[in-house]
Amino acid sequence: MAKAKKVVLAYSGGLDTSVILPWLKETYGYEVVCYAAELGQGDELKNIKQKAMKTGAEDCVVDDLRKTFVEDYVWPMLKSGAVYENGYLLGTSIARPLIAKRQVEVAHQYGASAVAHGATGKGNDQVRFELTFMSLDPSLDIVAPWKDPNFTLTSREAAIDYAKKRNIPIDQTKRKIYSRDRNLWHISHEGADLEDPWNEPQNSLFVMSRPISKAPAKPDYVEIGFENGIPVKLDGKAVSGVTMIERLNEIGGTHGVGQVDLVENRLVGMKSRGVYETPGGTILMNAHEALETLTMERETYHYKKQAALKYADIVYNGQWFCPIREALDAFFDSTQRVVNGTVRVKLFKGHAIPVGIKSPNSLYSDELASFEMGAEYDSTDAAGFIRLFGLPMKVNGVVNRKAAKKAKKKTTKKNAAKKK
Repeated sequence: MAKAKKVVLAYSGGLDTSVILPWLKETYGYEVVCYAAELGQGDELKNIKQKAMKTGAEDCVVDDLRKTFVEDYVWPMLKSGAVYENGYLLGTSIARPLIAKRQVEVAHQYGASAVAHGATGKGNDQVRFELTFMSLDPSLDIVAPWKDPNFTLTSREAAIDYAKKRNIPIDQTKRKIYSRDRNLWHISHEGADLEDPWNEPQNSLFVMSRPISKAPAKPDYVEIGFENGIPVKLDGKAVSGVTMIERLNEIGGTHGVGQVDLVENRLVGMKSRGVYETPGGTILMNAHEALETLTMERETYHYKKQAALKYADIVYNGQWFCPIREALDAFFDSTQRVVNGTVRVKLFKGHAIPVGIKSPNSLYSDELASFEMGAEYDSTDAAGFIRLFGLPMKVNGVVNRKAAKKAKKKTTKKNAAKKK
């Protein structure tokens, strides 16, 4: 690992980065500037600057990036409809490029020649951080202790012992508990009993939402107003993106909305099991999807579904600062010009169900959808359409039928010859 006079460390104040900070100083003599981003973690960042300074940081920069996170990262992802492997709403994935981008900017501000992160060598986050570093400033050295042979604090027990010897304040104990990542969009849970896919998630696991078994027996309804694919109104009142998600997290969490138990394919090649809570995000994704079904013409809608799969991979794999993501954003922005209107969503026992949609750009026609024939639709046109649409299948059927008859005739002759 190349030495650097000064390094900017992505610092959460959790166990890993709490010990990595002094380890970088002791092992390589770095001057460490810590960087922490407020993305909606709640109380996790309380007194984080004091802790970093007490532990030996030269300085600690703490940014409130919630507005930027929602408007420049979450909303573009929402407009794309990206979901990874049919369940993961990409809460951690979408946050990492923003954190890493600000790290690079702080490195420039402080004249640092390196950036560092505490992601392990087995997960996806190492890729997300390092691809961003490489994209935005390839001249910066990348310091990744978990991939350094000199780093021996690779067990929870070793890290805790190291912290205690140096009087580093930590909340963790040697008892094996979940590894969590939280922001405004979601919270993820990994490790402990979840490492066995046979184990059902316990009620005590959930943080942002109630267990479904304890959700209210009576549903609630919310109305989401969209402009160009972006949610701008909640129950008829204009609210900021941050407030929108916070309120939907609260009411959605009450009803156990957005809980996903998923065995997913990590970019690095292994499968991992995670439980995710995304209450507000699930409400918004479902509402947005419902509005698109009403306002988007068929070919665009179908193609957008394919593009969303690619976008999900791009976000999951940490390729945010990549030309293809920017190109896809342009496509999605174009599709969202008609995604205007209001969706009423029913929240009940873990579900967020769109039950009403209205839009000035609605393509739904009562006359065309009705079972009664009208002047706009001549049913006799369907006969010719079906004949032409089905012609390739008809030709294939004729050819297969002839081939089957020929094979049957040949088999019959062969059997007859054997009897003689």
